[in-house]
Amino acid sequence: MDHQKPMFTTNPFDDDKLREECGIFGVFNAETASAMVALGLHALQHRGQEAAGITSWDGHDFHTHRAMGHVAGNFDRDEVIRGLPGTAACGHVRYSTTGETSLRNVQPLYAELSSGGFAVAHNGNISNAMKLRRELIRRGSIFQSTSDTEVIIHLVATSTYRTLLDKFIDALKQVEGAYSLIVMTPEGMVACRDPLGIRPLVMGKLGDSIIFASETVAFDVVGAEHVRSIEPGELVIVTHDGEVRSHRPFGETHARPCIFEHVYFSRPDSVVDGSSVYSVRKAIGAQLAIENPVEADFVIPVPDSGVPAAIGYAQQSGIPFELGIIRSHYIGRTFIQPGDKVRHLGVKLKHNANRALIEGKRIVLIDDSIVRGTTSLKIVQMMREAGAKEVHMRIASPPTRHSCFYGVDTPERTKLLAHRLDIGGMQDFIHADSLSFISIDGLYKALGEAKRADIRPQYCDACFTGDYPTTLTDQDEAVVQNQLELLAERVV
Repeated sequence: MDHQKPMFTTNPFDDDKLREECGIFGVFNAETASAMVALGLHALQHRGQEAAGITSWDGHDFHTHRAMGHVAGNFDRDEVIRGLPGTAACGHVRYSTTGETSLRNVQPLYAELSSGGFAVAHNGNISNAMKLRRELIRRGSIFQSTSDTEVIIHLVATSTYRTLLDKFIDALKQVEGAYSLIVMTPEGMVACRDPLGIRPLVMGKLGDSIIFASETVAFDVVGAEHVRSIEPGELVIVTHDGEVRSHRPFGETHARPCIFEHVYFSRPDSVVDGSSVYSVRKAIGAQLAIENPVEADFVIPVPDSGVPAAIGYAQQSGIPFELGIIRSHYIGRTFIQPGDKVRHLGVKLKHNANRALIEGKRIVLIDDSIVRGTTSLKIVQMMREAGAKEVHMRIASPPTRHSCFYGVDTPERTKLLAHRLDIGGMQDFIHADSLSFISIDGLYKALGEAKRADIRPQYCDACFTGDYPTTLTDQDEAVVQNQLELLAERVV
């Protein structure tokens, strides 16, 4: 599958953060289902800013509108919502981790099966999708997209089981990796999570309407009540007679939800697995201060993702919290394709130093992570140009040394700064006076655990530890192929 980036970007440093590639939202039994989905997707826009789509069902036909770009501008027009009639709808915001950047990959994906229409919105990544795709093509399947999600549709379509539910379960048992799915069929709506619960999914209620979303913040926007999380390995089925049924086709599972939801992906006003994201990030900052103290005049967050952790660091350390970096919220979509020169200058499109505060002061910068290191380098440089006496950097996650294969857009491992350099080398690279990260056990402690369980870890933390909770068929096959190609070159 291709992995291409759009020519246009929101700012020159978009590739220096880990990206959660999707957000999903579904509504069943609501008079204005598609309008409610549009509002929910607005609240989930941070999870995918490349494209958006909504599919509705009016009791007879399915209707779909998909578009490149943000929810606003595509789904805030009356004629678009009127073109999506019905009491059931699901939607998706996307940033690609697999598949090219084009309209054919925008979800929800829809197909006509023998049982009728089938629409699916997917958050996550199928790590054996390429192998399954090759097998399906050999058996005669014709793919219309390069998205791994389409594999699920073909597995359902070709299953020999009798009922649609059994076909769907049969399909899920053939895939590996991470998925939260919202599926619409003429029989009703299905919401499910992978057996490890790597990607999040929650259920809410508004009157007689049942709602599913990637995050609880989407419920707040539409005025719905948060009922509970969809459990790892659980399928929740909502039928037209109002029945809500739970199926657990995978038996007992050991959950490994993504730990980075707490660090960065989820909005701070969301609740993940019963915990306030904002409170957890403050606790991470406090633990960071305990593990990595420093004498300084001010604690300064790198906006906006570093703010809660910086508050926690300041409260624990007693060092005053200040806004030493001011973020512009109005940069919009730049028409400049990022190049080295633009990357060098462009950070000030998004961030600018508060010189009057910083000059002559010792500062502690708090950020959620370091990926490539380019942003950290420029932020430290900006602080020095504003007259900072000392610049210390503290990171509210362990070093990101490994790629993610579960629905997060991670640079190739060789481009991760923590893979290439030790912490001392990273400190030299960003030109900080000191650099420290929270420990892996400290991160777990901030999440309410005594420590990381080495045998059966409580979370998926593979980006930090390299401990992947599932097999990685496509990745392993690619490694073997590369080794064979290198061997062939040596023989020649």
